[in-house]
Amino acid sequence: MPKIEKYSIIFGIVIYNIFNMFQKPIPEVNIHNKEHSPNEPDDIETVVGPSVHVEGDFSSEGNILVKGIVSGNVKTSKLFTSERGSKVLASVKAGSAVISGAIKGNVKVDDRLEVTASAQITGDIDCKVLVVEAGAALKGKVTMKVQELEGSKNEKKSGLIRRAVKEEE
Repeated sequence: MPKIEKYSIIFGIVIYNIFNMFQKPIPEVNIHNKEHSPNEPDDIETVVGPSVHVEGDFSSEGNILVKGIVSGNVKTSKLFTSERGSKVLASVKAGSAVISGAIKGNVKVDDRLEVTASAQITGDIDCKVLVVEAGAALKGKVTMKVQELEGSKNEKKSGLIRRAVKEEE
């Protein structure tokens, strides 16, 4: 192999490595839930790209990823993900959600809602499990669904019976 070709191959490899060194890392969307579930980002069905502005309501049975702007209600029975820099200007209803962008509207999630440090939510939140990272901005009412334990129902009943018995004595 001539000396010039050898150096041009080495130079190409060095340039390739330098180029890859400055590539942005691929962000991990679901930072807290390490278990594989059917709601993970590899099953994304609908993507609103960073340069896209959607006006109007839309719903999906699959996962939704928003990188751009949505001016309308969003509904999915699975995972809704809002990336950093995205904006949703209406209500969101989802099975579970990871919010890293801005939402101006109510957020209703059937299961788990993760709010990352870059998130800004202006509106009421209704969910079962809420995870909020330090730095997130929330303005609105938060309601979390709580399942009542069997023992607590029985304790309430037995407490009422004890009070009724004491009053009769």
